Amino acid sequence: MLRWFLSRTVRQATDLCRHVRKVSRAQRDLLGTQARETLEKAIHEVHKTISSGADDKAIRKQLAGLEKAASKWLLPYPRASIRENVEVALVAVAVAITIHTFFLKPFKIPTGSMQPTLFGITGEDLRDKPDAQIPTGLKKFSDYWVNGISYYHEVAKTDGMLEAYEPPRMIVPFVYRQRVKIGGEWYPIWSGWDRLLPEAGVQEKHLYHKGDDILKMKVFAGDHLFVDRLTYNFRRPKRGEIIVFETHGITAMPPNQQDTFYIKRMVAMNGEHAQIGDDRHLIINGQRLDYNTPHFESVYSFDPKKPARRSQYSGHVNGKAGHQFLPADLANRVDLAPLFPDANATFTVRPNHYLVIGDNTMDSYDGRAWGDFPRTNVIGKYFFIYWPFTERFGWAAR
Repeated sequence: MLRWFLSRTVRQATDLCRHVRKVSRAQRDLLGTQARETLEKAIHEVHKTISSGADDKAIRKQLAGLEKAASKWLLPYPRASIRENVEVALVAVAVAITIHTFFLKPFKIPTGSMQPTLFGITGEDLRDKPDAQIPTGLKKFSDYWVNGISYYHEVAKTDGMLEAYEPPRMIVPFVYRQRVKIGGEWYPIWSGWDRLLPEAGVQEKHLYHKGDDILKMKVFAGDHLFVDRLTYNFRRPKRGEIIVFETHGITAMPPNQQDTFYIKRMVAMNGEHAQIGDDRHLIINGQRLDYNTPHFESVYSFDPKKPARRSQYSGHVNGKAGHQFLPADLANRVDLAPLFPDANATFTVRPNHYLVIGDNTMDSYDGRAWGDFPRTNVIGKYFFIYWPFTERFGWAAR
């Protein structure tokens, strides 16, 4: 073993012996008895020379004999380089699938329900900012690959209104396109974000004149993270941990949302009684949670004197508080927490079930609306943000 570390010749000899034995075993049904015995004898002589402590010259002499025997008796593989590359590719795919299945699963934050802990796709309308510039070249490339920022700018070629819209569809893997038709002209927009046009302010009955900006948007990519699929094989989730789960089987959800993955913060489990106080704090089994509760330091960092707002820490909002803080035109149409209408409402989590709530409770569709779900739906826990390279990169989110 020590000689293997110290001598390059010994390492080469060991590798060649292993390779010749592997190929001879693979061709065992095609090789005759004499060929198999000759190859095995040549391999034995190399190992014997190494074990005897002979110098590198003697080992190289035996290697030459092994190479000669291999060239004579082993059958050549057709297209050997292609076979080798395919074998390497298959091993790489197998390793990737193993990591994906048992250790780390890549996941993209789809919505803003966990903001500001984790960000989904967000956009900034630049039409009212005449000084805003759309970068080109290296700056545009850098903005996207480093900061996850992309830009979309379409200018009306003719006068007209919105006549048709094609939702995003995949052209090739990872490349999506949506289109709008204005004044008889189709405008392709290379984005898979289905909320791009509403966020950009594109309106059906608005008359666009030639030269007007149809949309001028700065879009921030959602956080891309790894989900730890290993930890929960050895223990159950803890209160306050950010978990990823399947929505399959959550009957209170609309059918079109029962075949996807969500990411939320787990707040109650397995027979616990949950309430949401009018002060925007959770009460579990009669115990009020606050910023001293592990994993809730940021969630309860809000100023109680300020109203709850979207995309910032505002605690946990029940139905009563939601009506108080929502704009007047939404208050009578949106119920943020049907199962938690006020501080007196109590929800009992079923055995082997979990209750989850998003951190952005003014804009989160979560357990306040559809209740709990079976623990078998859990995929894993938040682990690491690998892109884009913002202040949340790494293990920053809690």
